[in-house]
Amino acid sequence: MAASVQDQALVAGSKLHRLCFKAMGCGMSLWLAGCEPAVAYPHLQAARLSIELAENELSRFRPASGLSRMNRLSGQPVPVSPILWEVMSAALEAAKATHGLYDPTVLRALESAGYKTSFETLKGQQAGQKGPGEGTYNYSWKDILLDPVARTVTIPVEAGIDLGGIAKGWTARQVAQSLGEAGPCLVDAGGDIAARGAPPGMAGWPVGVANPLQPELNLTVLTVCDGGMATSGIDYRRWTSNGHLQHHIIDPRTGSPARTDLLAVTVMAQDVVHAEIHAKAALILGASAGWDYLSGLDGVEGVLMLQDGSNVITPGLEHYIWKDA
Repeated sequence: MAASVQDQALVAGSKLHRLCFKAMGCGMSLWLAGCEPAVAYPHLQAARLSIELAENELSRFRPASGLSRMNRLSGQPVPVSPILWEVMSAALEAAKATHGLYDPTVLRALESAGYKTSFETLKGQQAGQKGPGEGTYNYSWKDILLDPVARTVTIPVEAGIDLGGIAKGWTARQVAQSLGEAGPCLVDAGGDIAARGAPPGMAGWPVGVANPLQPELNLTVLTVCDGGMATSGIDYRRWTSNGHLQHHIIDPRTGSPARTDLLAVTVMAQDVVHAEIHAKAALILGASAGWDYLSGLDGVEGVLMLQDGSNVITPGLEHYIWKDA
């Protein structure tokens, strides 16, 4: 269930500028409003560079990244960069906030399910045999040690960290904070969206939530302003392993791809990182428990699409629906 800015709904003459490119395994779109091109484009290019630097440090598919080095040195205290330190800190806060439904130590489970290479390489291919021990991991996020004095991270022996969605959300948030100094902006990191301000004359940025079963159609259009939005779904990152359809959302309680009646969940929150982790938690829980979970969180609203094509929304989401939708 992808999300995208509805540019046809934006006010003409708002001095809108956009930069699109690929990074972090997805399409990126940076929007900046209310300034002249000579001001906008240097800021957009600087934002792109920030995203590339973050990917170089946070990607598990880049052998030279700080994350890959940390994974190779499991069981040892590893000095890490400020970027990796901040994202690891955010990951542990997220794990605590979701009571472990989000857990960064799921890398070995992902690999066992067949997700060993970047999705661009994996997509459309038959994954290899599953590794031994699927679902038998005896460590979790609680076993990660952070030393703020030495700025080192120690992960459990033989464990691996996947930062995936939280890395995108964190990066989108950081870039929006910086880009927002030049004017109202929106950062779309493959559906993880961070916005600061609104285009001139508008209440916010109109962002469509696509129907996974009919991607050309929107389930709804939401208004995003000074907040975040994220989608977690099993409709895109899917592959076949041993003749079985697999996906990348691991349920830490089982160590296997989540068995859920949901296809995708989109969440609105004051912060894109919170939106990202709560969308994933709700997806893992399933429609009924996921709706209860989101409804019990302050400042968090969502739309949950079931695999049968129906969808439900939390009561407060009506407040964010684009008036012309």
